[in-house]
Amino acid sequence: MEPNLRFWISERPSFVQRCLLWTELLDPVNLVISAEIIEKSRQLLSTDAAGKNVGDSTLQEAWKRSLSTVHPDSSRLIPAPFRPAAFLPFVAPMVFFSMMPSKGIKSLILPQLSLYSYTTSFSIINGNESAVLPQLAQMRYPHVNSFTNFVVRRALVVLFLAQVGGLNVLVSRSLEPTRGIKVVDKEGKVVGHSRRAGEKAVRDTAISRTVLFGTSACVPEVLSYLFKRTQFFLQRPWSLWTVKLSSTILVMGLMVPVSFSMFPQVGRIQRSQLEEGIRSATEETELFYNRGL
Repeated sequence: MEPNLRFWISERPSFVQRCLLWTELLDPVNLVISAEIIEKSRQLLSTDAAGKNVGDSTLQEAWKRSLSTVHPDSSRLIPAPFRPAAFLPFVAPMVFFSMMPSKGIKSLILPQLSLYSYTTSFSIINGNESAVLPQLAQMRYPHVNSFTNFVVRRALVVLFLAQVGGLNVLVSRSLEPTRGIKVVDKEGKVVGHSRRAGEKAVRDTAISRTVLFGTSACVPEVLSYLFKRTQFFLQRPWSLWTVKLSSTILVMGLMVPVSFSMFPQVGRIQRSQLEEGIRSATEETELFYNRGL
């Protein structure tokens, strides 16, 4: 059985355990691990002894390397720019510039185009459209009171980033609910391909992505709104960039492991919830599928 798949099926970590694990898997060091080191770690995990010495520090390090760099469904090495550890360094600056008031067509389109292009590629590679309306709303309503200005110009940005974050997953992984995804038993044997499991995998991932982008956009906007009402901002207006950038990176840094941990990497589904062909192909009451990120 694929080692990563075996880990998620056998360990079944809780939300807190998954969150703590992801804080380690998101270590940027995992972006520069060589293929040779990863292969040696995988060979170690594939031996019969691996399952009997989980507490061994060498095995724990091997698990971290494998889980952070190898796709649990295809067993292929994930390209470094699209590994989980690359998500925050790539996406945080894109989210920050997407929330900044546009000064022209380039500053309106380029940050959002970069964001949605990257997240689409990330969603596809990890297996499982673009909103210019918020920025247009900013340019159409310049003469309103401060609260209405905040709601119209900034709250729409948050709502669209959250919505498009989820829609991005639904669109980029639309083939999974259509064609179905592999479901396996606890031994890793493929039982069949299920559209219902595909629907659940995509839906759960879309929810987690919506929470990630919604929270990461909302908190910096609220902090910026409150900060602009202080005397410090009136004396140093340039400091708004620092506050917004630092808060965006901080919130996303906290939310990425939370988002990745909301649902197990390998999901469980009852046989009774699957198609008739799969129900008749096995006696197992619970089957598993790769949810993706």
